[in-house]
Amino acid sequence: MASYHIDQTDQKILSFLVKNARMPFLEIARECGVSGAAIHQRVKRLEANGVITGSRLLVKPQAIGLNICAFVSISLSEASKYNDVVNSLKKIPEVVECHFVTGKYALLVKLYCLDNDHLMEVLLNTIQKIPYIQATDTMIALDEAIDRQVWVKDYKSTSFLGDAKIAK
Repeated sequence: MASYHIDQTDQKILSFLVKNARMPFLEIARECGVSGAAIHQRVKRLEANGVITGSRLLVKPQAIGLNICAFVSISLSEASKYNDVVNSLKKIPEVVECHFVTGKYALLVKLYCLDNDHLMEVLLNTIQKIPYIQATDTMIALDEAIDRQVWVKDYKSTSFLGDAKIAK
């Protein structure tokens, strides 16, 4: 994929869409001082270049009874079985994120459960039974102090795709 430059208008568009993905393009256009068609074209270009990967409706877990947020660090018995383990984790609906990480553990998984009993059931009877999972370490989140998208407003330079840079 060819490199491209993200200018200040693109930065403004991204900052508005991160705050409100449903913000009308005409409103963004007024804020940016360009036409609605220009915003539409720029958003399409940002999507085509992989900067914007979609928009989605977010559901507050507690509103639907998922009162436990937990992070599970997972060590593998065989590092080469990473993909097999991740494919198994994808089948567990409580798992909402999975990261391959550095350090003592290979994977960091975020999951939501109804209560502590549900969490224990998922850990003992699902996650820990996945082949090649050697050990787990679970932390329960007591509060989510910060919940936001990536910050885009004042980046001086960044790399979204290879050597893509924000134009000055």
